[in-house]
Amino acid sequence: MVLHNGTFWRGFVFLGFSSFGELQLLLFTLFLCLYLVTLTSNVFIIVLIRLDSHLHTPMYLFLSFLSFSETCYTLGIIPRMLSGLVVGGQSISYVGCAAQMFFSASWACSDCFLLAVMGFDRYVAICTPLHYASRMHPTLCAQLIGASFLSGYLFGLGMTLVIFHLSFCSSHEIQHFFCDTPPVLSLACGDTALSELGILLLSLLVLLASFFFLTVSYAYILAAILRIPSAEGRKKAFSTCASHLTVVIIHYGCASFMYLRPKASYSLERDQLIAVTYTVVTPLLNPIVYSLRNRAVQTAVRTAFQGSLLGKG
Repeated sequence: MVLHNGTFWRGFVFLGFSSFGELQLLLFTLFLCLYLVTLTSNVFIIVLIRLDSHLHTPMYLFLSFLSFSETCYTLGIIPRMLSGLVVGGQSISYVGCAAQMFFSASWACSDCFLLAVMGFDRYVAICTPLHYASRMHPTLCAQLIGASFLSGYLFGLGMTLVIFHLSFCSSHEIQHFFCDTPPVLSLACGDTALSELGILLLSLLVLLASFFFLTVSYAYILAAILRIPSAEGRKKAFSTCASHLTVVIIHYGCASFMYLRPKASYSLERDQLIAVTYTVVTPLLNPIVYSLRNRAVQTAVRTAFQGSLLGKG
């Protein structure tokens, strides 16, 4: 692996939001508040599902692991981003950059597969409700979760190897706030066409494979909902999927825009805005949009608070 001008030793420097000037302090305050809410909400959801026996079902098991995945994803990116907003350009070693890319890509891919698994869970619940308990048994749930994370790690490793087998030029300034594949790829020397193709194919495989399963699941769900005779019954059935669909649309929309396009179309300001959406905003939607609008979760939250107040009394 050849790295020009000692890039291996000095690593890279994040430029982050340096172009925003005096707005960086405002951005730091905003992102810090959002991150604290995101972290607290996701951890709270994990603990709540763990402690409340009424939530020990496949749906909430998958939801807790999605919250866990989102928490790990943000932990690897946002604290360093916040630090960069305070102290300015931050350096990261070559190995550290590769590690950050591997873990962020792995968790992001795992999220895609977990969302597909959650779509399959909704399909079984709505299309075959009488067989839900027997089909979504604990062994299958564990296998689906394990396969989601294992697949995410494998794709994350593949994306990292595609990028870090390249030679890098004298410039070591990353026009971004973390080691994402597009900005790091833009620093590579020579012809990067094969690497771009590799990233595109891996991204397509992750997004299209998971999106295919989601599409098939929701096609059957839609057909089942349309067969429900009453409007109230159709509304109730669809409401169990609405929050999941909202998160899916935002997650896949941002990921597709970032990774399913050629290197020539990269834009610093636009890409950072999209990156902020899926690193800061999307993880916040998981507990708020998907969980806290759910009646069972709301009931569990009220029960937990009432139990806490009684314990203090």
